[in-house]
Amino acid sequence: MFSHTIPPPYETQSRISINFHNPFLSTMATANLFFSLVISVLILSLSVSAADWNILLNQRKTRYGLQITLKNYCESWRMNVELHNIRYFDTVPEECVEYIGRYMTSTQYKVDFERTIDECTVYLSTSCGFKKDGSDAWIFDIDDTLLSTVPYYKKNGFGFGVDIKLCKLCRGKKSNSTALEEWMRQGKAPALEHSLRLFNQLRGLGVQIILVSSRRECLRSATIDNLVNVGYHGWTSLILRGADDENKDVEKFKADVRKQLISGGGYRIWGILGDQWSSIEGLPSAKRTFKLPNPLYYVA
Repeated sequence: MFSHTIPPPYETQSRISINFHNPFLSTMATANLFFSLVISVLILSLSVSAADWNILLNQRKTRYGLQITLKNYCESWRMNVELHNIRYFDTVPEECVEYIGRYMTSTQYKVDFERTIDECTVYLSTSCGFKKDGSDAWIFDIDDTLLSTVPYYKKNGFGFGVDIKLCKLCRGKKSNSTALEEWMRQGKAPALEHSLRLFNQLRGLGVQIILVSSRRECLRSATIDNLVNVGYHGWTSLILRGADDENKDVEKFKADVRKQLISGGGYRIWGILGDQWSSIEGLPSAKRTFKLPNPLYYVA
């Protein structure tokens, strides 16, 4: 039997002997060598993909040399979403999914949300001269303004972005799933308590409350049941996207609704509250708009 043994300089390591006479052993040795090469390539690939972030220190440098942590990076990303510097994103960056999830379930999110509502209240008490003739109006968005979709995103790991106009979900890339709409049909979205407080304050002032949502018309019944069940009562109108609105951008759809409310309905729109820029941008607008925090998804 002919065998080849690793020579003396390497004898301090494990002694390896390959029997070339036995075809089975030769095949096994070749397979083991191939497997080792595959593992090496995978480890190298992981090292390259993680090159931007030091696994041990969780740090990297910006292009101008500033040393930052992953938390710094994700906080900056979230802030620039709110400032509308980052637009049209499909998903939360993979490295920031955990951070955004923690934010959306944190006390800080609740404080940021409450502060926005408090500013609405200040505006109502200092700058609104309501005529009380039935034409004073306020517009609310629904999702993540009156009702929270956070339970849905939490269940799905916060890694999803959503294109509500197309009713598609995505994680890294868009799919054809309508899971979000299916969740909406269940009518289990909880109320956002500070928005409910503002809603009831406006009702008490005799303001007409108009709900304008990018939800589709087929969700009307589920939406009404959900709103009523969590405490919203007495709105003037609920406007959802009909068949003619399917191909419109959400911003244009909502701007067209406001145009009709003002020119056709004679309403004076004192304020808009929404979590998306598409809810408050476009003309005609309101006398004042208020943007709630939401870095989970972007609706254009």
